[in-house]
Amino acid sequence: MFFYEVDEDITLKFLDNNNAESLFRLTDTSRDSLREWLAWVDNTTTVADSKEFIDSTLNNYGEKKGMTTGIFYKGSLAGVVGINNFSWRNRIATIGYWLGTNYQGLGIMTRATSGLIDYAFHTLEMNRVEIRAAYENKRSRAIPERLGFVKEGQIRQAEWLYDHYVDHVIYGMLASEWESRNR
Repeated sequence: MFFYEVDEDITLKFLDNNNAESLFRLTDTSRDSLREWLAWVDNTTTVADSKEFIDSTLNNYGEKKGMTTGIFYKGSLAGVVGINNFSWRNRIATIGYWLGTNYQGLGIMTRATSGLIDYAFHTLEMNRVEIRAAYENKRSRAIPERLGFVKEGQIRQAEWLYDHYVDHVIYGMLASEWESRNR
């Protein structure tokens, strides 16, 4: 099982069926804030839905398509960060994330995402990491901006959210930039 210690408070690890109930509870208690930017929230209505999500993430990892981890803050599940897509040929990883409402504003996501980026560059030997966020989602966009990513552009009507399209902003970081930034 994957386990990555980001710092003394935060660890990233694969979710398993033992986490299904806590993942569902976290989703359910954060439903209003998550729904604004995440299209899957309305389809997560039971613990079984969270279990199905966990199973799909483990299958994606087994097929080398993605890598989803739970963010554990002081031992409690606080959110999810993962590589939603690998392009092994081009050595590109695309990162996505969300955090439970009660854990927002503590710097957890910036630290967790930074840890996953370190892992992507140093262990997986990726050359590029991308983060895409809805243009209006200022909190999500703040993560790559804090981490020094380059804003590379905007994709118009990139995602359908319930009843409307949203534009995405694309951020990129190259391995060489990450290394020079973190010396």
